Amino acid sequence: MTSSNDTSIFGDHLRSLESSRPHRDAEGKGDVVHNVHAGEVDGLKFINPKGLYDPRPNAYSHLAIFPAGWRMILPAGQGGETEDGVLSEDFGTQLRQALTNAATVLAAADATMADVAKFNLLIVDHNEEKFAVVRQEFDRVWGDRKPAWTLIPVPALALKGMLIEIDVIAVVPR
Repeated sequence: MTSSNDTSIFGDHLRSLESSRPHRDAEGKGDVVHNVHAGEVDGLKFINPKGLYDPRPNAYSHLAIFPAGWRMILPAGQGGETEDGVLSEDFGTQLRQALTNAATVLAAADATMADVAKFNLLIVDHNEEKFAVVRQEFDRVWGDRKPAWTLIPVPALALKGMLIEIDVIAVVPR
């Protein structure tokens, strides 16, 4: 049973599952994703149970539920480096690139950012200014339908100058 804070995607204005899947070229390769924005996927639900505070202003949901029989996609964490390995010094630029990189790796498994059920976000020297940028970007990518996620402040990441890493878990129907 869901609460009145249920942010599930069931409703009259669902996008079709097929339209949210990456398109493949003749060789079966996915398109490079530059404009990352999650759509809606029928069956994946995000819930904010009564008795817990409303996390939506902070760009997440407390719970993600997906139907039995769906396959889980577990890519490596994605940082803000470009294809040629360049890291911007700007946090917002790295965050947008990390989201683009996550969308690109998901496309290789025939998934999209709409299929993300849960993720961990690692931020070097986390502060309120960076969190404001995160909320803005997550509103752009996920709109009102935010996945469950955990923010993990860290002193450093794998590469010198790396300010952010996103570790996503996606689920898709078989």
